Amino acid sequence: MAGAIATFGSSARAGAALEERKLPMKFGWVACEPNCRGWISAVGIITADTPRDFEEFARGRQLGGATVVLDSSGGSVNDAISLGRRFRNLGLLTTVGISLQNRGGQSARPAVAPEAYCESMCVFLLLAGKKRYVPEAAHVRVHQIWMGDRADDAKAASYSAQDLMIVERDIGRLAKYTFDMGGAGDLLSLALSVPPWEDLHELDSGELKLTNLVTTDLVADVLPHVDVTAPAMAELAPKTQARFGAEPEQPAKSTQTAEALVPTGGVAAPAAAAQK
Repeated sequence: MAGAIATFGSSARAGAALEERKLPMKFGWVACEPNCRGWISAVGIITADTPRDFEEFARGRQLGGATVVLDSSGGSVNDAISLGRRFRNLGLLTTVGISLQNRGGQSARPAVAPEAYCESMCVFLLLAGKKRYVPEAAHVRVHQIWMGDRADDAKAASYSAQDLMIVERDIGRLAKYTFDMGGAGDLLSLALSVPPWEDLHELDSGELKLTNLVTTDLVADVLPHVDVTAPAMAELAPKTQARFGAEPEQPAKSTQTAEALVPTGGVAAPAAAAQK
């Protein structure tokens, strides 16, 4: 059964990309042949259905060693862990970005825009890549996991012994996953130090390396056989400076849901209560 705790970050960013990040995660294959292999686009919230949706997407495809381009506000802890382990089993590579197809007409090459967000449990999906690259303009943000149905007023909410057991259990699962993926304890330390009533902490370039989230400064290591000087890829560049708290628009307060349950309308809403 899926885990009870989920984490989300909410960022101030207008347009269709922001709307897509509010929906359950969708996977798509971005083809750019004959000059490159293509990549997997993964956009949206990780829900209890996401691991199954990925299996359906992967069926009949040769995805071994492919790159996943992430743009996500996070989601269910245990479902993100399951998906991350599947990524690693396939030998996938990871980065952060927004996949743009048919920009400038049908003949234009697909592009990856770096102004994307990988927040909360998305950060642990990023960690699943055998090689991991973060462009300078991307935003990688972390905070604590929490009982999602009480995240809006976490200080005033009451918690049972069962709730505390669930939190500690999932922290343990997340810690084991982090070390299995080659992440550093610093990642857990940074994430678990930010309560849900504070803004998410954006990792700067030093922290990305300290936590072992970044393993390469070369975009070609995760998007091979691509002309990085072409407009489609020239937007991607490695992080070179700290940006925490420096962007013009400050992120909105984090929102969280238990189990990342999504109603018929497609927009994530808080679940009534945490479940095992």
